[in-house]
Amino acid sequence: MSFKQFNLHPQIEVGIQSLGYKMPTPIQLQSIPAILKGRDVMGLAQTGTGKTAAFVLPIMQRLLMSGPRKKTRALIVAPTRELAEQIHESIYELGRATKLKSIAVYGGVNKNPQIQKLRSGVEIIVSCPGRLVDLLEQRAADLSGIEVLVLDEADRMFDMGFLPDIRKITKQLPEKRQTLLFSATMPSDIRGLAREILHDPVTLRIGEDAPAATVSHALYPVEQHLKTTLLIKLLQQTNTDSVLVFTRTKHRTTKVARQMKTAGFAVTSLQGNLSQNQRQTALSGFRNGKYRIMIATDIAARGIDVNSISHVVNYDMPNTIEDYTHRIGRTGRADKTGNAFSFVTPQERDMAGAIEHILGEQIEQRTLQDFDYTLPAPTGNEGFRRSMSSFTRRKPPEQFRSATPQKEPASSRMVSRASGRRSR
Repeated sequence: MSFKQFNLHPQIEVGIQSLGYKMPTPIQLQSIPAILKGRDVMGLAQTGTGKTAAFVLPIMQRLLMSGPRKKTRALIVAPTRELAEQIHESIYELGRATKLKSIAVYGGVNKNPQIQKLRSGVEIIVSCPGRLVDLLEQRAADLSGIEVLVLDEADRMFDMGFLPDIRKITKQLPEKRQTLLFSATMPSDIRGLAREILHDPVTLRIGEDAPAATVSHALYPVEQHLKTTLLIKLLQQTNTDSVLVFTRTKHRTTKVARQMKTAGFAVTSLQGNLSQNQRQTALSGFRNGKYRIMIATDIAARGIDVNSISHVVNYDMPNTIEDYTHRIGRTGRADKTGNAFSFVTPQERDMAGAIEHILGEQIEQRTLQDFDYTLPAPTGNEGFRRSMSSFTRRKPPEQFRSATPQKEPASSRMVSRASGRRSR
């Protein structure tokens, strides 16, 4: 099967070919025909399944085949600035030959350029809820001509408290429209919203709640005060591409990144207190290989789309199974193999057990032979420097210090699997 089976406009085919898309993913195979027929869709799919193209391609087909230009006819709502930019970039790449115009609208930046572009005429708005409500209240955005509404990562928007804003937005839209809702999970509140805004929807479920089979998992039991030194030691011994490290709080994200920089690693961080320019700089540096390690919180990391992430490290265990699935969905994408390393304190053991239950197997527990797990908790920064002094004497591996990505041969990467782990 290929994208030609969808009979998309030749100008759209140009974008598909330029990106090297060959075979539609399962979510694309199921979603695109239903959306092209005008059906409402409720799609349950994890990050990295190709759902952005699943709704962007049929939307562009609709806009090209009928209706006026330079009038806003499609609205895509996303939870974070990073995801909004990612979708906007996908529209640009897939629609490079169509001359369709889109705009990414989000807070944290000057709204005047956004207002000017909206007034000049765009066919597609990709927006975060808060800024869009702000523009609607100022009468700077006109949604009266919207024909298609997309809510992407609806469960995350609910987690972030955007449900009231979403309801305000939907009240500004024509009742006669096509609505597409995509979510990795379907809690009761999202089901309630779906009943409110979807009409006779096609329900599509891609994959399971369990993490992708292309990811191997390992647990590293450790006390909280030794996590950073263990992280440094582990990365010194592991061949990787890019590494995404998750922490529980903004403060810890900043602290761990600072400590790793002190140890000589090329590292950046992403958390909610950064300005938009700081966030874009961090993301760009991570994507282009200037930084091979990113330390991030869950919310800040939504929308990160870097194909070369070989390892996800749970410095702190997530609060829910869904969060674990979202985190490790950043690796093992497009049938590539990936690794999920989780640091587990005695207090976090219950969550590790819950993850094992979802996986249907026991996760391998690992220890580093030359790591001292008996070190006492340090006192202040001086204590930290003493506890990791033996590690900072060694330079980090070249891939963590280089500003230019250097691909390791596939055969040399450490892609360890728990015994019996399935693959595809």
